[in-house]
Amino acid sequence: MSRYLVTSALPYANGPSHLGHLAGAYLPADIYVRFLRMCEEDVLYICGTDEHGVPITIKAEQMGITPREVVDRYHDIIKTDFERFGISFDNFSRTEKPEHYKFTQEVFLELLEKGYIVERSMKQFYCDKCNRFLPDRYVGGTCPQCGSEGARGDQCEDCGSWLDALDLLNPTCEICGSSPDPRETTHWFLRLNAFQEWLEGWLGSHAGWKNNVLNYCSGWLKDGLRERAITRDLDWGVPVPLKEAEGKVLYVWFEALLGYVSSTIELFAKRGEPEGWKDYWFDPETRLVQFIGKDNIVFHALIEPSVLHGLGNYVLPWNIPANEYLTINGQKISTSRGTAIWLTDYLTNFPPDPMRYALAINAPENRDADFTWDEFRHKNNELADVFGNYVNRIMKFAHKTFEGKVPVPGTAGPEETKLMTSAAAARDEMEELLRNFKIKAACLRVMDLAREGNRYFDQSEPWKTAKTDRDKCATTIYYSIQLADTLRILFAPFIPFTCGRTGRMLGSDSLLWKDAGGENIPVGRKLGEPEILLEKLKKGFEKVMQQEGGKSESAEQETDKPAIKETVSYDDFMKIDMRAGVVKEVNDIEGADKLFRLMVDMGDHTRQLVAGMKPFYSKEELIGRKVVVLVNLQPIRIRGVESNGMVLASDDGKGGVYLLQPGSDASPGDGIH
Repeated sequence: MSRYLVTSALPYANGPSHLGHLAGAYLPADIYVRFLRMCEEDVLYICGTDEHGVPITIKAEQMGITPREVVDRYHDIIKTDFERFGISFDNFSRTEKPEHYKFTQEVFLELLEKGYIVERSMKQFYCDKCNRFLPDRYVGGTCPQCGSEGARGDQCEDCGSWLDALDLLNPTCEICGSSPDPRETTHWFLRLNAFQEWLEGWLGSHAGWKNNVLNYCSGWLKDGLRERAITRDLDWGVPVPLKEAEGKVLYVWFEALLGYVSSTIELFAKRGEPEGWKDYWFDPETRLVQFIGKDNIVFHALIEPSVLHGLGNYVLPWNIPANEYLTINGQKISTSRGTAIWLTDYLTNFPPDPMRYALAINAPENRDADFTWDEFRHKNNELADVFGNYVNRIMKFAHKTFEGKVPVPGTAGPEETKLMTSAAAARDEMEELLRNFKIKAACLRVMDLAREGNRYFDQSEPWKTAKTDRDKCATTIYYSIQLADTLRILFAPFIPFTCGRTGRMLGSDSLLWKDAGGENIPVGRKLGEPEILLEKLKKGFEKVMQQEGGKSESAEQETDKPAIKETVSYDDFMKIDMRAGVVKEVNDIEGADKLFRLMVDMGDHTRQLVAGMKPFYSKEELIGRKVVVLVNLQPIRIRGVESNGMVLASDDGKGGVYLLQPGSDASPGDGIH
């Protein structure tokens, strides 16, 4: 029996989880871990929220609260959503815990003493307007690799390049929108280049890893690894444990990776075994498996192994199953564009298992996968028709014909032998697939077995043999029940809640992988009452997620939409002058909780406007956005700031306000008719 230590990438505690997060790092890991437990392997599943770094401080500034309040809020939301979705961590920690601070600072000092961390002078962007050095994620601009205009100072999400903020084209301060200047400062660097030769040999010994991991690392190694700064000028994070580093914290990509270890330390402290974590992290036989999305490859396949190798004694990744992206209706998931589907919203309206099945059978293992509600409806109904209906119909038949008990079978014929042989073969094939992280193929295989069960039931026609050959009917129901139990076991990693309910009907809660394909439900057992395991969905079902408080769609239309205002003359309407504009600058207005001062490019001039967009848009979402401006509105002073016009927006009557946007080809100053 092997020992497994499985991790999922630590989610940032700056917002709730969406389907893309689940499909990439959490659901595949949970399916894998549940399978290993069913095989009676020694396995720990470790995770926790990543609570430091610039995304946290940016979110705090946007919300007008402290970083601590941000991480407290989102840690609870993320943890609760994971639990409701069935993600079965052994420990879900957080990087704000004392155990993490202590361990991370000890690692820093050890690597410093060994010469793997060095102090360097460097240039860093400084914003005169904000009077501060800008950490890389506070700098935005154009990616020098692919030309994307949405690159951050540390990474371009479009092409995946890890960047240096100083290399960005047209850099801007993400706080105020001004252009920062580079200035000299001091930071501590990880000598990543010192590990290049070792990394090349180590990665070369893992030829069986996924191509996306090996190809990505190969590109980095070919370009040559460089020293990377691991400290930042922030007041939120793990402080650098040096007197001369006052006001600096350890950068999140360095310290968060150590969260896997600190979470394991916390787990064994809870168990009263403070040294127990070493059995997993120091044992060379431990198989460390780290599930991530492809945007995290560099951190887990190059940086973390270098840090652990530099420390010595620590186990290194045995495999890194990095998945591709999940898109929504063909678009990359974006919170600002409204393409994200939040786990909280889904779970408020629907059970977890249909989504677990839909994401598993369409897993983005080797290429990006697309999610649509129509396809989800199809997968939900497929699961209901093939598995749910199979269990329901045999349970109903057993209750109707055999008094709700497992009947005594006759002699098994060729059909029954074929059915149970196929069940055992599916078990073995799925084990091979799951051990090799082929979640999608394993899910397809168990669904094929469920279809075979339906064919066996239909071809045996027990509704006829109940009248003509009761032994044959009993044999059909007996073996159909045995297959239902096999399906319960094999489906359990994918849809655990549904399989739990199936087990209650069958009178079994045992979940051992080796039992699949066997005759585990004894003759004479009293079966539970039949129940519908899964509800089918009709077209348009997803509209319920857009309704507030469970109101019907018609009620929403009656109560939330504003009344039509009094009629105006055509001549009066023609006096209105609306133009396309582009937001160039966004600033706060002192004492105003809801207002921004906008500077909008109108083509031949820049116009100052006051807009109540603060509750609905962040500064980052507004800068560069095309808007519709009413330009011939009489100027008015709001909170001491003159507003020369109005930006137009829609109001859904439920608290949502959405800026109107001209077409993609519109230029500043174009008329709106």
